[in-house]
Amino acid sequence: MTGRPVPPGAGRLGEPRHHFVEVGSTNDEARRLATDGAPHGTTVTATSQTAGRGRQGRVWVAPAGQALTVSIVLRGLRHPALLPLAVAVAVAETVGDDARIKWPNDVVFVGDDGALRKVAGILCEGRPAEGWAVAGIGLNVALDLADVPDEVAARAATMGRSADELEPVLAELLERLTAALDREPADLLHAWSARDVLAGAEIAWERPGGGDPGAGVADGVDAQGRLLVRTDVGVEALDAGEVHLVRR
Repeated sequence: MTGRPVPPGAGRLGEPRHHFVEVGSTNDEARRLATDGAPHGTTVTATSQTAGRGRQGRVWVAPAGQALTVSIVLRGLRHPALLPLAVAVAVAETVGDDARIKWPNDVVFVGDDGALRKVAGILCEGRPAEGWAVAGIGLNVALDLADVPDEVAARAATMGRSADELEPVLAELLERLTAALDREPADLLHAWSARDVLAGAEIAWERPGGGDPGAGVADGVDAQGRLLVRTDVGVEALDAGEVHLVRR
């Protein structure tokens, strides 16, 4: 289905906007637009995604009209390596004071049982040589856990808002992302660290396609957005594109 363009603005996030009733992936559409020269701020939203995806090909499941699915074309980033951190901070601030960030790309609530339940997922992609990136966000604004498979419901959370609040939440998210992208690195890292749910936790990781697994204690992130882990042989910096965390 063809996206419905909203009249363009002057480089603000959210303008121009292309809204789809149904689309495969908002990130795929935003990437296509970026490749075709779409300006900074171009935003793709959808009521429903048929092939929503997260990091490393994982599937994003959200019933139509219950989650915010949005991808934003970004150009001229001052600190491209910190984009995932900036997006996570903006999303967490939009969700509220209880939201925490789980490196590299989830915003979560901590349950009374200590379990982490995902309220938002983030997927940042791009072509640095061409000067653009896409920030994709799936945010459970009004998710009814009864409408998703049991295995998803067991790990998911929602903002608990009504479906007619998706647009106000989007407006707040874009405002907070604009501010986060303008933060100095030290300030951004401080804001991210204040919500870091893994700090001090024992974690393990694997490298897709092979390579040595590892384990240690999470100790924040560095200036490149890499997760720092204290191990028996020193500190290792993990890149989100090279590893995925495993449950312990």
